[in-house]
Amino acid sequence: MPAIAVTSSRDLDLVSSLLAQAFVDDPVIRWLQPDSRHHKQIFRTLVRWVHGEDASIDLALRDGVPIGAAVWDAPGHKISPTRQIGSMVGFVRALGGRMRYGALLEQEFTKLRPKEPHWYLGQVGATVKGVGIGSALLAAGIDRVDAPAYLESSNEANIPLYERYGFEVTTEITLPEGGPTVWPMYRRG
Repeated sequence: MPAIAVTSSRDLDLVSSLLAQAFVDDPVIRWLQPDSRHHKQIFRTLVRWVHGEDASIDLALRDGVPIGAAVWDAPGHKISPTRQIGSMVGFVRALGGRMRYGALLEQEFTKLRPKEPHWYLGQVGATVKGVGIGSALLAAGIDRVDAPAYLESSNEANIPLYERYGFEVTTEITLPEGGPTVWPMYRRG
């Protein structure tokens, strides 16, 4: 099997497409917006407006073909008022009448995030499962991390992968309105 290379990327369209493909069966994304035609817009909004230009975006390639992506926010990441407005417009387009689900998600996740400075792994996804793409992306990200790190795992099957990179489950929550279970995970620096 060809090696997986990881490089940085600023191609937001490509990264959004890869993440939409990777998360097509993700319980949280499906709860937010059951219509997969809107998933790319969700990720485009996250990458462009929520994470923004300061995000560290990793792209996984196999034989030069993009097959996965990861998006990290550095400690102290804040969303400016301009980016908040941009994210609202993007999420209205992506979620439409399901905007309240997005608000519920953000409300729940905000309560869980660590108060101390930390790296935040917003998304990591692979278009092909079980061939080491997630591992390659996590290894590249962890090499850069110089402080504690945090993520919310929306898929219980991914927990062992994150644990191999030093993350530990801190709690388990079930999102409201019939939402799925999510496992916040923390990695000490």
